[in-house]
Amino acid sequence: MDARVQNPTDNSIGDLFHKLVDEGKTLVGAEVNLYKQIALYRAGKAKTGVVALVAGGLLAFTALIALMVGIMMDVGDALDSFALGGLVVLAVTGLIAFLLFRWGAGKMTALSGDEEEQKALRDGESRA
Repeated sequence: MDARVQNPTDNSIGDLFHKLVDEGKTLVGAEVNLYKQIALYRAGKAKTGVVALVAGGLLAFTALIALMVGIMMDVGDALDSFALGGLVVLAVTGLIAFLLFRWGAGKMTALSGDEEEQKALRDGESRA
């Protein structure tokens, strides 16, 4: 009779696989934590930059409003009616804004890809 003597330090394949899965979970958790800490560090460093950008944007918007009021007053003075000057400036700036929005919306269609790219995606999906 052949009796197998098993070494107590030998692990079964199941035990080794279980250990591998546990170590994989630990590794993934550590990497996620690392990327989280990197993101928090970078966000903390960029916080003052964001505040400065927002403040600069608000000041630029205020300057634009002041410019529009000045233009409205000049046009109103030329037309002898500040209300009419305001309507003229509103109409011109509204038209420019409308045209910019239409043009920008047309350019956003590039995000969905051109016809060639869409055809390639459809072909790839039909093969899968």
